[in-house]
Amino acid sequence: MDWSNLSWMVIGQYCHDICHVILRLSFSLGGEHGADPPPILRPRRCTLNTCCSLIKIQPYAHLTIYRLGKSTSIVAQLLCDTLVDGSPIFKQTGEVLTLMDTAGNDCKSRSDSIMSVMETLRDNETIEFLSGWRDELYPISEGFYDTPVLFVERAATPLLGTQDYGVHINGLVRDDDTGDLKMWMARRSQTKSKYPGMLDHIVACGQPAGMTLIDNVVKECEEEAGIPASLTRRLAKPTGAISYETFERGGKNIDGVISRALMFNFDIELPFDFQPKVVDGEVEEFFKCSIDEVKAMMDPGFDDPIKPNCYIVIIDYLMREGQIDPDTKGYLDIVRLLRSGYCG
Repeated sequence: MDWSNLSWMVIGQYCHDICHVILRLSFSLGGEHGADPPPILRPRRCTLNTCCSLIKIQPYAHLTIYRLGKSTSIVAQLLCDTLVDGSPIFKQTGEVLTLMDTAGNDCKSRSDSIMSVMETLRDNETIEFLSGWRDELYPISEGFYDTPVLFVERAATPLLGTQDYGVHINGLVRDDDTGDLKMWMARRSQTKSKYPGMLDHIVACGQPAGMTLIDNVVKECEEEAGIPASLTRRLAKPTGAISYETFERGGKNIDGVISRALMFNFDIELPFDFQPKVVDGEVEEFFKCSIDEVKAMMDPGFDDPIKPNCYIVIIDYLMREGQIDPDTKGYLDIVRLLRSGYCG
């Protein structure tokens, strides 16, 4: 299959006044060894209004050095204006968004205070990003291995621009006759609050509080695709992580939110005769694709699109499997951009 002129949307991070850059990177794959790629398109900078680049949790002195999140000035002002029992929970000083003293100084009190703000915004239908409320708490800390300083409802994390952690699983199967690998893909349910009906990994999920990565993988493989726990524990292999930061425009009463994520990647090579099954209703169907078909799906013009953050996980897989020649110009740009967000 000719990969020339294939375009990928890769998410990169800028810094300081410009909070992010989305790079549309076009380069040649599978052409002449070392061939020049088509030019990299000019980065399209999406500047935010005066950016509240830090979300710090106070009072708790040593947390003032933490960069827990990012928010636009419009979102920050909305959080400050949202009252709980007649009093504000957030305050803004210059370009720093913090909690009021009344929010307390321990993990539970801070979590409860922020939850009250988010519940108020949800119940008043102020922000549509909260319409996909999950009743699932995400731990917020400076890094993945650090003790959480608070917990936030999953649907609310984009409003604070905190780091999300998740797991994506490449479901693979090897043809018994040809030895060729295929990839299991899922079609998201039309009832999903985000990206309904789009193509997705066989299993992908957020990383909740209080659970190890492998336990989460086992749980979600069983719940989303009917993969027995014993099979997952034996076959699932961690393969690394990718990270990104991007800006989701629009939304009722706000200009958009900053999404920051780190995703742990796993491969699971399933038996040839195993058939994933719909269990929890989050998926409509599962089907197998050849690697060439997966490559074709990476074209942004493909008529049956993949959920955006799955692209970079699949790109990471293709690079690991040697499907992209490292002599191809642009290769190192992709390596860098696959981990352009905060890795910690």
